This record gives sequence, structure tokens and C-alpha cells, in this order.
Amino acid sequence: MGLSKLSSLYREVILDHSDHPHHKHALDAATHTITLKNPTCGDVINLEIKLSADEHIEDIGFTGEGCTISQSSASMMTDAVLGKSKEEALHMAKTFSDMVMGKTHDQADLDQLEDAAILSSIMSFPARIKCATLSWWALQRALLNDKPSEEEE
Repeated sequence: MGLSKLSSLYREVILDHSDHPHHKHALDAATHTITLKNPTCGDVINLEIKLSADEHIEDIGFTGEGCTISQSSASMMTDAVLGKSKEEALHMAKTFSDMVMGKTHDQADLDQLEDAAILSSIMSFPARIKCATLSWWALQRALLNDKPSEEEE
């Protein structure tokens, strides 16, 4: 497959997740919630997670508004972490953050990200990195019960 076709396929996956986001809904019985905003562009994510007694992500949902990149990244993130343990999800959030900053990871770590791994090319657009990482930061902070600062609320 040529590079232009591959790039086109990635674009289609990103647009599909943005147009038809997975897990975009509020949860009735969330155990962990957080709202984060990206003040540079206005993206907002309200993330709700339901952890089971053995600390696995039993359910996850998000609401909020944002650009194509932030909404598709949130959709991809929820798909990738659903059913994972808290520790696995935290590891995935770190892997994603490192990936979009250009740091290398084992292929096994990148494979865990599922569709979200295609956002690795976002590092070519520094202004969009915050858009792509907003939901992953929210995941990490919600699982660690790290409350947002006033400017992030």
C-alpha cells in the first residue's frame, strides 16, 4: 500500500471516530470523573469511568465538545482501555503521550493502543498534540484521582 493510500486510510479512521464516536455518553454509576479543557482551542472532555472491585475498567464514557482530533482520540481511547486494569490503562496513557511526543516504545505497547496508534503522526503538527492527548490526560488524572487546576476546569 502506498504512503498516500495509507495516509488516506488513517484520515478515514480518524474522521469515522469523530463522526461516530464510541462510548460518547454519560455514565449512571461512575466511580471516577473529571472534566478537562484545552484553553488554547476550547476542547472540553468530561470523562466518566466505572472501575470494578478488582480495578478493571468496567464502563467508560465521555461527553464534551472539541475538534475532530480530540473527539476521535477520546473515542479511540475508550475503545482501547475498556476492560483493562487500572494499571494497564495508566501504562497505555503514558505510551500514548510518549508516542505523540516522538518517543519510541515497543511495538507491543503501541499495539495495545489499537486505533489510537495511528495518531502518532500528530507529532508533525505540534499545535494538535494537546488535542490528541486531552482524553488520555483525563484518563490518567481520573484514575489517579488528580483534580484539575482552575484553568483546566
